[in-house]
Amino acid sequence: MKRRTPHGTLTRRRVLQGGLAAAAAAHPLARALAAASPARWGLIETARDNGNRRAEVPLPDTTASAAPAIRIDPQQRAQAIIGFGGALTESAAYVLQQLPKDQRQQVLKQYFDPAEGIGYTLGRTHIGSCDFSRESWSLDDHDGDLKLAHFSLKPMRERQLPLIRDVQKIVGARRFKLMAAPWSPPAWMKTNGEMVGGGRLRQNCRDAWAQHYVRFAKAMRDDEKIPLWAMTVQNEPDVAQPWESCLYSPWEERDFIADALGPALESAGLRDVKLFGWDHNRNGLEQRAAVLLNHPEASKYLAGLAIHWYQEEDFAASRRVLARFPNTQILFTEGCAEGGPHGDEWEPAERYARNIIGDMSNGVCCFIDWNIALDISGGPNHVGNFCHAPVLIDTAKGEARYQPSFHYIAHFSKYVQPGAVRLQTRSEVDGVQAIAFANPDGNVAAIVFNPGDEARLFSLAVGADTRACRIPAHALQTYWMS
Repeated sequence: MKRRTPHGTLTRRRVLQGGLAAAAAAHPLARALAAASPARWGLIETARDNGNRRAEVPLPDTTASAAPAIRIDPQQRAQAIIGFGGALTESAAYVLQQLPKDQRQQVLKQYFDPAEGIGYTLGRTHIGSCDFSRESWSLDDHDGDLKLAHFSLKPMRERQLPLIRDVQKIVGARRFKLMAAPWSPPAWMKTNGEMVGGGRLRQNCRDAWAQHYVRFAKAMRDDEKIPLWAMTVQNEPDVAQPWESCLYSPWEERDFIADALGPALESAGLRDVKLFGWDHNRNGLEQRAAVLLNHPEASKYLAGLAIHWYQEEDFAASRRVLARFPNTQILFTEGCAEGGPHGDEWEPAERYARNIIGDMSNGVCCFIDWNIALDISGGPNHVGNFCHAPVLIDTAKGEARYQPSFHYIAHFSKYVQPGAVRLQTRSEVDGVQAIAFANPDGNVAAIVFNPGDEARLFSLAVGADTRACRIPAHALQTYWMS
């Protein structure tokens, strides 16, 4: 990332806006609407109470309605969408290995196959262990090994790497984007002498830890043929967890990037691996952005920041950061329903819809879920931090159970293609959220979410094309238009 100057930022913003306007005018759908050509519509619905699970349902015949409107302007465009994906953790890999091979492959295809599945193209994995590992481990457990002579991917070869490699095959090497994040440096690099419980990176280990990222990225690319798309500096750097964690103040993260990690990646020829800071909850985003992105030496190595959903749902925090730093990308890299598996419950699904719409409406450019699969207890997790996953595996019966959240995520990931551009969308319907995207193939996907207890009537207006619609209570709909 280039250094920011006021003049350069304004110039880049004008160029970007001009480019988006030109692209909007050239888009096939925009031309069709301008010519008053008849549009083709389709509708997919998932609803709590009528049994529909991504069911294709008929649209009303009428093309006009006096109901409150959801208005989409195909010529007003915002951020491009990188894609959707999930976390490829050791625990997910382990439970999927408990399935018969054909069923394991079917789960992966349901997630990652672009035709049979729901269109995931992104994956996130952990460098060293995390809470969703069966035990704590690092890629170099030899105390004092500052030269990393004992660095090895061996702890990943039984579970994580076979899973990542199979996903890469399904998605296709050119389309698959893998990001990686550390939950903790090796214990010997930390002030508390443990991978768990917080602690900080020891000052004399900063260069060795920076080289650890380099070694990981090169080993994945050269030895495993799985190049990284991106890394984050540290998972959740603002909290000492009872599992693998490491604390960085905003200024500690800034200085580690500027003085050690950024130069190490650059010297190793790894500037093509995008680097993101923060990787934690929205409520700390603005402070971290102010420290990291205002610093010329740290910001030049950063592609942007990453967020999670575990505290406040202040979706506008991303918009406020992007207003100050318009050349920055903000990724959503982790979210799940905490406190157990929540099997067959509807609320986790609605949490996904609310957060995806809320974040992307405010400039976030991708969504990466947490574990793609867990067992029916919400694990395994070596510290008992059990959670929900969209696919729960009954390891005793060898069955995969697709949760309502899987179908809700699919309403976005299946119909919003990588490279889609968000369109200006306004909902005038009480209690109903909506968002829309123009896809690279010329189609528009509009997602409408009703978390309320009553059905809602509305008009869906895309440019001058208007159609009367109805959404049931506790339902998610995807309209596509071509």
